[in-house]
Amino acid sequence: MMIDFRNSDVIDNPYPYLEELRGANKPLWHPDLEVFLAPTHRDANEVLRNKSLGRIYTEKVPDSEWQVFNWLHSDSILDSEPPKHTRLRGLVLKAFNRNRIEGLRPSIQSITDSLLNRISEGEKFDLIADFAEPLPVKVIALLLGFPPEDEHLLRPWSQAIVKMYEINPPREHQIAAQNAAQEFADYVHSLMQARKIHPQDDLITELASVHEAGERLSTHELIATCVLLLNAGHEASVNGFGNGMVSLFNHPAQRDSLFGDPEKYTETAIEEFLRFDSPLQYFERTATSDVEISGVMIKKGQKIVSLLGSANRDSSVFTDADTFDVTRHPNPHIGFGAGIHFCIGAPLARIEMSVSLPALLKRFPRLDLAETPLRRPTFSLRGYERVLVAP
Repeated sequence: MMIDFRNSDVIDNPYPYLEELRGANKPLWHPDLEVFLAPTHRDANEVLRNKSLGRIYTEKVPDSEWQVFNWLHSDSILDSEPPKHTRLRGLVLKAFNRNRIEGLRPSIQSITDSLLNRISEGEKFDLIADFAEPLPVKVIALLLGFPPEDEHLLRPWSQAIVKMYEINPPREHQIAAQNAAQEFADYVHSLMQARKIHPQDDLITELASVHEAGERLSTHELIATCVLLLNAGHEASVNGFGNGMVSLFNHPAQRDSLFGDPEKYTETAIEEFLRFDSPLQYFERTATSDVEISGVMIKKGQKIVSLLGSANRDSSVFTDADTFDVTRHPNPHIGFGAGIHFCIGAPLARIEMSVSLPALLKRFPRLDLAETPLRRPTFSLRGYERVLVAP
């Protein structure tokens, strides 16, 4: 029986169902969704890397109500392909480069310490709302140059937009996404206009000025880039951290190892967080020409999904794939994607977790779950709404 991604049992624990899919050892046709599914590590990785498969943005109903949402995606790195993708990525990486990201480390440490200091000694707190969620939002806001007093706007806009990445979103989510796209775009545009008059040391100012071979980011491309950096740049961090911590709490021996020596195991633990319960599970691509994947022909125009979470549990690649191991090495997971669509925010997410994880464990060495975590009712972007913990 084909997997139902909206079934509550699948959302709660998709991995037994994904293991069944991997048993076919080839892409499978999903008749209801009319897409192929690539569940093995080999095929999911190939889907991300094959140049005959594109992240081709298909417009929602192309009328006025979807206008802003459509160009926020069609003019972004995520939803474009070469040569446009090559130009956009080159321009963005001139500003969003490794030196700038690494230079954020002291600020990330300061934000981490500030969030931990707000948590009352001895009292229960929500690991998501009080720590995992505000940290990357504050970092991205600082990076882009959003005023601190407006930070509260960003997460709701992002959550409304990314709900459209789920399978067959309901009408109320569509309306919320349209409104969020318009409000977010208007907000970024106003900041962009202000930076033209009064440049500052932030990414919006720098994105507005970068050029390569005489080209610059258009207004729509700059706005789309900022929205993408906020959406993609914190969703993976929040959900990767939350999923990983719940997995840690559910595996006492691993918890003891990591809590016992955070500095020693943080690096490998982060990668295991991203592998074991991946924050992104479902990434769709479209055949731009006929292409064969593991003996299955994908015709031009047909879609195929890289099932990242399934790939990261593939026992042909990972020893004891269903075992959570914070010491696992090597760990060739594809939690951040692969190929030209490898997440440009991955280095930032890794730095955020490498700072925040040991800081949390050292501050609260007896931290544990205070109640059963509340999972978000979504498949594509997998995470928790609430993780109440006791120090």
